[in-house]
Amino acid sequence: MTIRKHIKDFIPEMNEWRHYIHQNPEIAYEEHNTSEFIAKKLDEFDVEVHRGFGGTGIVGIIRGKNNGKNNKSLGIRADIDALPMTEKTNLSYSSKNNGKMHACGHDGHTTMLLGAAKYLAKTRNFFGTVYCIFQPAEEGGNAGAKSMINDGLFSKFNIESVWGIHNWPGVPVGQAVIHEGFAMAGGDIIVIAIEGKGGHAAQPQYSNDPLVSAGLTITALQSCISRQLNPFDQAVLSLTKIEGGSAFNVIPDKVTIGGTLRSTNVNTRNEMLKKIKNAAKSACAINNCSVKIEIRPGYPSTINDKQSAQFASAVFKKSFGANSLNKEEKPTMTSEDFSYMLQEKPGAYIWLGAGQNSEKLHSAHYDFNDDLLPIGAEYWSSLAEKILE
Repeated sequence: MTIRKHIKDFIPEMNEWRHYIHQNPEIAYEEHNTSEFIAKKLDEFDVEVHRGFGGTGIVGIIRGKNNGKNNKSLGIRADIDALPMTEKTNLSYSSKNNGKMHACGHDGHTTMLLGAAKYLAKTRNFFGTVYCIFQPAEEGGNAGAKSMINDGLFSKFNIESVWGIHNWPGVPVGQAVIHEGFAMAGGDIIVIAIEGKGGHAAQPQYSNDPLVSAGLTITALQSCISRQLNPFDQAVLSLTKIEGGSAFNVIPDKVTIGGTLRSTNVNTRNEMLKKIKNAAKSACAINNCSVKIEIRPGYPSTINDKQSAQFASAVFKKSFGANSLNKEEKPTMTSEDFSYMLQEKPGAYIWLGAGQNSEKLHSAHYDFNDDLLPIGAEYWSSLAEKILE
């Protein structure tokens, strides 16, 4: 594994930055202190700072040497938001903001990009322009990537390609997973509101029981994947909430079911949503209940540009050795809003191994592995210099 001296020299600084961000987590579109911290660091590095994209998002511009010929560019993105959950790590730098925690490693993603920005601004050993994209609100379906795009990320800046990283527990440190094509699923929230006629629990014959319809609906929906989806396609339907009723002896008027559909492409998504609606309506009709189905569109599938993924693999392999690419890890059915950026520009989203014994993402006991900081900064720096050589 090769980490250049300049990056090795400021590993202690990166550790400090990461711990500060971890200790001061902010959730979607509230990342004011985090944004201020990033802007201050970029200014110290002599990086041109543009603020206000997606509310708290920042774009840092680093211009390389000018040979009058190469005007190429790339955008490197890091997410900066935390999750609305309580930390249980007992670390010396645990969250000071009650009910908020960096449980997905965005503090580390931000720090790796800051480290690369410091190196690239110091050396400027490239031709063209590097755009450092610090994005808010990735978590919880808040679509900070889309907000930055709507605020002119690609119309105001000539960004030719986009690149992203996520740390990945379970994969050894020093290895990367780089998919050529589909990497992460799209996700939609489904809300099924079932209305019947309530009444006395001892006299169900006078009611249209929405709880019975809810039970039939849950059972019917399980067949959508197991019996109605092409076995060569992929989707996951999980029903995770059911709400209704107020007393043990009262049949309620309404019951609500909630869950998510994860899918790998638009055609499968549309087909499964249609089948879900049909199954729910048919199940509720048996008990003379009506149903309203709300689909809250989530992030689209994350699909890497094949050539970009191959380029990223070559860069990573050159920096970290022949055995640094993990070919075993399969794509995941979790979602990521970097997908919106990949719909606009070619690029690749890679997973950086966080260690085989690392706590899983979104756990109250999770902490980003600081050993990844120089690896990520090295990869970003090598990628930028190679694209802009």
